[in-house]
Amino acid sequence: MNEQEIVKNVLDRIQGAGSITLDTAKKLMDRIEKYAREKGLNCVIAVYDPHGNPVAVHVMEDAFLASYAVATQKAYTAVALKMSTKELNGLVQPGGQFYGLESLKGGNLVAFGGGVPLKRGNRIVGGLGISGGTADEDHDVAEYGRKAFEELI
Repeated sequence: MNEQEIVKNVLDRIQGAGSITLDTAKKLMDRIEKYAREKGLNCVIAVYDPHGNPVAVHVMEDAFLASYAVATQKAYTAVALKMSTKELNGLVQPGGQFYGLESLKGGNLVAFGGGVPLKRGNRIVGGLGISGGTADEDHDVAEYGRKAFEELI
């Protein structure tokens, strides 16, 4: 390899290291949509960057209107708190360490299943939010999406 090729390879790795790309988000959403359809779900799929900004949101036909807001909040929560929304659920219950956190005025936090951080190694590079079914169904689809993301990278 010549010097230019080495520099290009290093830059390609650096640019993709810190955040999920739109291209990857689209591929991920395609896989998730197929899985959701197999489960009989009409979901909203939200992919956020590690800074809590939307990369892409996909609304399947016949998804609930409310699912848009819920999916985006789940993706945001997953990156903001660096954990799944299902995991957070246990912490916000009465007596939990974060009791009442999701009810803060003006907050965008959601504490029920369907949001997961997306990681490259140990680094969070994005968040995924799914809404369209029960909390358990949404979490199942999100976990499928997390595993699919690992295959894509």
